[in-house]
Amino acid sequence: QVRLVESGGGLVQAGGSLRLSCVASGRPFSNYDMGWFRQAPGKERELVARITWSGATTVYADSVKGRFTISRDNTKNTVSLQMSSLKPEDTGVYYCAARNIATREYGFWGQGTQVTVSS
Repeated sequence: QVRLVESGGGLVQAGGSLRLSCVASGRPFSNYDMGWFRQAPGKERELVARITWSGATTVYADSVKGRFTISRDNTKNTVSLQMSSLKPEDTGVYYCAARNIATREYGFWGQGTQVTVSS
């Protein structure tokens, strides 16, 4: 079992920045790729960014490329999402999730943190 706890959400004006953090506990953190997802009202959950277990590879949704940066610290069991130049369409609940390296399935999810970007 992996427990994930997000923090750092809030209300910010368009053009502003936020940093989300996710702390993991339970099984060894470096056994998992990590992803940040978001879900806007009335929309499906979408992958925002993903980082491999070593941190060597990152993947971003086209809508956030150049504005968001995902990183991880395996010594602190944390994954972060630095969000800059925020837009109202970035509003939603942001979730971190752990993906098993072998099965490539996101089997563990945090409770989510709300990000609201005002225009």
